Amino acid sequence: METEKELNDAILKMTLKIQNEYPELSKYLIEMPVTIPDIINPKINIKTLKDYYESLNSILKEYVPNHIDIKDK
Repeated sequence: METEKELNDAILKMTLKIQNEYPELSKYLIEMPVTIPDIINPKINIKTLKDYYESLNSILKEYVPNHIDIKDK
């Protein structure tokens, strides 16, 4: 993922996965600094998008192994 479009697509895909498969995590999406910037005109660039993607990925990596349904075992 190097282009802004690729990152946006990956972020959308991961966000939809979280909302569909782990809706209990949706509250963290709303609270993330990227979704609520602390400045009036935030600068969104490749680095910002990569950081946001990695934040989403981190949430899933930490949550999923500890919350697997019994039916999945």
